[in-house]
Amino acid sequence: LARVAAGAIAKKYLKEKLGIEILSYVDQVGDIKADTDFEQVTPADIEENIIRCPDQKAAEKMIELVDEVRKAGDSIGGIIQGVIKNVPAGLGAPVFDKIPADLGKAMMSINAVKGFDIGLGFRSVGMRGSEHNDPFHIGKDGDIRTKKNDAGGTYGGITSGETIYFRVAFKPVSTIAKEQDTVNRKKEAVKLSAAGRHDPCVLPRAVPIVDAMSALVIMDHYLRHKAQNG
Repeated sequence: LARVAAGAIAKKYLKEKLGIEILSYVDQVGDIKADTDFEQVTPADIEENIIRCPDQKAAEKMIELVDEVRKAGDSIGGIIQGVIKNVPAGLGAPVFDKIPADLGKAMMSINAVKGFDIGLGFRSVGMRGSEHNDPFHIGKDGDIRTKKNDAGGTYGGITSGETIYFRVAFKPVSTIAKEQDTVNRKKEAVKLSAAGRHDPCVLPRAVPIVDAMSALVIMDHYLRHKAQNG
């Protein structure tokens, strides 16, 4: 709760003072994937449904799947897409305080998170360097830009001025109503099932947390940069 509150303040400051926009949304639940362009997604699109997925058709299927899992007393995981737009170039550091490293650390600190990648991430392993490299050119505004953004908005741990985008993988939560095998303190085989209210899918609740952690990381690096460079 504390980091979400702090992140909300950081997110508001970054938006109002620097024009940096931070958003996150559910991109996948189980094997159901959204079909979205993260550059075009808006906060209104995300809040259009209870699963917080901007692809409305996929969202309906996700909701049905989560309900099916809930009725079975089980749980299911998925992926949250994080997006940070209008980040100035030059934030971060080349070794110990890389932006991707700090974002990864922040996301991995969230309960149930089991994976993180930035840019094309694991999807880049089958590519050649000539395919993955982002060629530089002079943009319409006269600034140095890249023709594409497979790197995900950072080079050598430092922001490039392009959109930062990353994915956060959430496992199916462990606490479920379905009976499972375990052992007790006497080392006896017993059955375990959880009583009470437990979310079958934590992704919709985790979206604001991913937002908050993104904002705190960028805010931290912005303040460091300002202190060092004025």
